[in-house]
Amino acid sequence: MFKFIKQYTETMTGAAVYPMISLLIFFLFFIVLLVLVKKMRKDRITELSNIPFDNVETTELNS
Repeated sequence: MFKFIKQYTETMTGAAVYPMISLLIFFLFFIVLLVLVKKMRKDRITELSNIPFDNVETTELNS
């Protein structure tokens, strides 16, 4: 698939660099995000997963 993308961008005149840079940024973003999530502590994940339930209680009291 990467070979197809590379061949496609090489046929573009004068703009072959920009799609490759954007593809690289796209993959780097998700790789960094994956590493951060994998390193996250279990108690932090539990705390973040309970946020929607905490907000429901406060909105019901304000209504």
